[in-house]
Amino acid sequence: MRDVRPRLLIVDDGLPIRMSLLSMFTALHYGVRSAPDGFTALAEIRNEIPDLILSELNMPGMSGYELLSIVRRHFPSIRVIAMSRAFSDESVSPGVAADGLYPKDAHPGLLLRMVEDIIHRRRSPFHRPPSAAYFWTPTHTVSGEPYVTITCPGCLRAFSQFLDSSAALPAIADCVYCRSPIHCMGFLPLNCAAPRN
Repeated sequence: MRDVRPRLLIVDDGLPIRMSLLSMFTALHYGVRSAPDGFTALAEIRNEIPDLILSELNMPGMSGYELLSIVRRHFPSIRVIAMSRAFSDESVSPGVAADGLYPKDAHPGLLLRMVEDIIHRRRSPFHRPPSAAYFWTPTHTVSGEPYVTITCPGCLRAFSQFLDSSAALPAIADCVYCRSPIHCMGFLPLNCAAPRN
């Protein structure tokens, strides 16, 4: 039976902030995990999709801006609160793909209220998961078999799909990792020279 506690993922490159938030939300009976950067956060999302992400915006490597953009595109059901000391109010700035913004200098009670409000807020019907996957230009194995690399829009993992003699990609393929059906973006001839974007 699935744990009904709201599942949070805290993403911050500052260890004291991560530990403080981890302790606070664990005491309030949330299911909490943490990540020190955007790349680790994506790996955590692949392991288990959280209900809400709390993410610092300014981090080395993959910034929070980049992470939240990826989350919004590939995991639109995940709610997001961006955190930063660079902002002094809760209004979400353009270019920040978040449901809320927590100024880090504000009282932690504000963050608790924001989390409760966003978790219980109904998601807009316009947020839909991506329905199609992009794929790269077909190439050949050493033995001459044509194949294409597909990135699953669900789990974000890439895998190879061998093509039949007509060199056409099937309209639907199953992800070899998460078994999600993938609606592929049309057909691609073998003589294409550039990857499809």
